[in-house]
Amino acid sequence: MTTSQRLFVSFPEALVDRPMVYEIIKRFDVIPSIRRANVEEHSGWTILEISGEAQSIADSIAYLEELGCTVNRMEGDVLEG
Repeated sequence: MTTSQRLFVSFPEALVDRPMVYEIIKRFDVIPSIRRANVEEHSGWTILEISGEAQSIADSIAYLEELGCTVNRMEGDVLEG
């Protein structure tokens, strides 16, 4: 069953040039939609809405965290937690 999650993803300088959105598309067969983003020389963040199978979304989140990203789930336009 297809579902979606809105995420706030922040990442350090080491990942600024890495194509992380492309990687989760290819690895986990999810469909991300970039809602907002800010990428600077030393860090960045993006708000992603990811659609796909629940397990694929969970695997995508785990992968981003393994890379060194901080991932927070969002409800509407508000961060949870």
